[in-house]
Amino acid sequence: MARIECKGEVYSAGGPGLFLLGRAEEAAQKLLQTHSGKVRLIYLDPPFGTGDTFAIKTGTKGNSIKVPAYADNLSHDRYMEMMGNVLSLSKELLAGDGTLYLHVDYRMAAYLKLMLDDIFGKKNFVNEIIWAYKSGGRATKHFSRKHDNILVYRKGASNYFDMVSVGIPRGPERRNHMKRQVDEQGRVYYSVRSGGKVYKYYEDSLVFPSDVWTDIEHLHQRDPERTGYSTQKPEALLKRIILASSAEGDIVADLFSGSGTTAAAAAMLGRRWIAADASQAALMTLRKRLLECHSDTSMFSEDYHMEIEYISQPDWGKKPDITVERSKDGFVVCPNEALSYLAAGHIEGDIFVADSYDTVPAPGKKLSVKGGGLTLLVSDLYGNISIWDY
Repeated sequence: MARIECKGEVYSAGGPGLFLLGRAEEAAQKLLQTHSGKVRLIYLDPPFGTGDTFAIKTGTKGNSIKVPAYADNLSHDRYMEMMGNVLSLSKELLAGDGTLYLHVDYRMAAYLKLMLDDIFGKKNFVNEIIWAYKSGGRATKHFSRKHDNILVYRKGASNYFDMVSVGIPRGPERRNHMKRQVDEQGRVYYSVRSGGKVYKYYEDSLVFPSDVWTDIEHLHQRDPERTGYSTQKPEALLKRIILASSAEGDIVADLFSGSGTTAAAAAMLGRRWIAADASQAALMTLRKRLLECHSDTSMFSEDYHMEIEYISQPDWGKKPDITVERSKDGFVVCPNEALSYLAAGHIEGDIFVADSYDTVPAPGKKLSVKGGGLTLLVSDLYGNISIWDY
């Protein structure tokens, strides 16, 4: 048995996408070598300058722990320097008709709006979207802060935008002063006469979002989408952004991946995704989420794989407490302690290639592996990675 340190991982499911373990600035610099001018949409959900430390609640029921995800404690000057670098690099990554969505809140919205005007140009400002929600506590010393700001900029004179893709059917909701009728084709509509003219509003016609989004709720504590990541955004929010500002097959990037919502939504919608984060806890969350929710490769091409590249070397965890036994046609692996992830595979160059995996390997839960060779990649509940060749 020998320990191995690799430079990345590859899976046949969970893509088509690439995750880079490293800071946003490092990831963007590296991506410029291969993706300059090729990304149709970039969504950024950076730290908001809160001064807080955020965590992930992970593990199995009865054995859950809180794992530090990131500390939002940069000084104002360092924060602005970091964001200036990331936004400048993001502009270079964008295609000529690409769009940037920067998700912030009241703390940094004004500062970053001015920075974006400098980097992208005032004429390329598209929208300030207000995402208003009802969840959270209630303030008593000021009006409750119940919205985030999403600043939208295009790279060039025009950007790709598909409003029809995010339209919502008007529906059967009753409308004051309007008469319900059915036309010759059986379509239901509501009509009103004004100024000598009759206006018809069909039930199946589309209504389009404005720049104030009140119809997408913040995730509640027991929402089935929850990954345990404290700043997780709902898939509905990212789906709207991805549908409006990219087409199938386009590249969608997120350099502050966090809970992996951008990658998950992009994969569902047939886009290629790129995600980056400096936190191993974010890698742990994304890997589990993508492999569990998007493992059906039958409708995709051979390029559906997920790649993980370590820009920053991960913390190599201690030797895991695992029982490995040879079976008739391979091996049976059984963890004796709670883990977040266990995969069996082989090494190609300096990359671990997974042949089988278990994203919730509770103690006593066996993983069967066919074949003669056996290399195991194990992640503990803190996201630390350990690779062993048996």
